[in-house]
Amino acid sequence: MSLGINEFPSTPVTPYETFRSKVKDGDVLICSGTGIFSAMIQQATRSVWSHVGFVLRIASIDRIMLLESLEPEGVRTVRLSKYLENYANNNKPYPGGLAIIRHKQFHTAVDKKGLGELAQFAVDRFGYAYDKRQIAKIAARILASRVPFTPRQRRKIAVTDEYICSEYAARCYAAAGITIPWNRKGFIAPSDFAADPNFELKAVLQRP
Repeated sequence: MSLGINEFPSTPVTPYETFRSKVKDGDVLICSGTGIFSAMIQQATRSVWSHVGFVLRIASIDRIMLLESLEPEGVRTVRLSKYLENYANNNKPYPGGLAIIRHKQFHTAVDKKGLGELAQFAVDRFGYAYDKRQIAKIAARILASRVPFTPRQRRKIAVTDEYICSEYAARCYAAAGITIPWNRKGFIAPSDFAADPNFELKAVLQRP
């Protein structure tokens, strides 16, 4: 089952404990959130989707890690279960809807070498916190999807070392040889993952 961009899927919630053993490397967590940047992204893309991160399993310690870019924290990794248990360190889940989608070709197109390159690209950017200037660039890229920017202005806000969540996930996927088509609004959006027919819905973990 594929996703749309206008409505959160009606599929019943699957308990995380039930789905945990089925999570695979490269699976994407896609979210419908309520924060300021979430609202900006949702309005700019006219969709319900506001955030994405992707999964890497660490079998040796039985952990499922989510790799993501957040404003203002930057690029980080957390346990996937944190989204469902203690998202903001307040013993409450993520404020919004959560679903897992999977690229249909990921596990046939990405070999061990490709997965290693994806992981290396992703991990090399851990701990890179965003300053006010970089956050302003991210916000400007989102704004530029709705307000006319000149070519010179667009060059000034182009991605360097700061990423919207979906830009980070797409760059990591590209390191493994998989391209995420995007809508040319000025940035790759969470809705572009949802709109890509190569992704299919695997589970709804939490409803908005």
